[in-house]
Amino acid sequence: MNTPRSAWPKNPYKKQYITVRVEFTDDGILFPRSLLWTDGQEYPIDRVKDICSAPALKAGGQGDRYTVMIRGRERYLFFEHNPDPCDARLGKWFVEVKNPDY
Repeated sequence: MNTPRSAWPKNPYKKQYITVRVEFTDDGILFPRSLLWTDGQEYPIDRVKDICSAPALKAGGQGDRYTVMIRGRERYLFFEHNPDPCDARLGKWFVEVKNPDY
């Protein structure tokens, strides 16, 4: 029996929260240096090409979008700020991935 389309997830993409190793510059800029994928594999970031405030158009959400080079391929990495200024957690990193439930 087929699942009715209305029961499918509404978005073919989702946020995948990941661990990112970062460096703060002396003027306060946050630079990602490598990301740790969910399977434990660490991927060095070869270069940060751009940093801007932008929406995650595929998965939804808003934050700082880092355009990075990983293994010669351009990727988007997002930093989602914590809205609570009293919380010690500054925010979370995510990438947009295909939703396996779609």
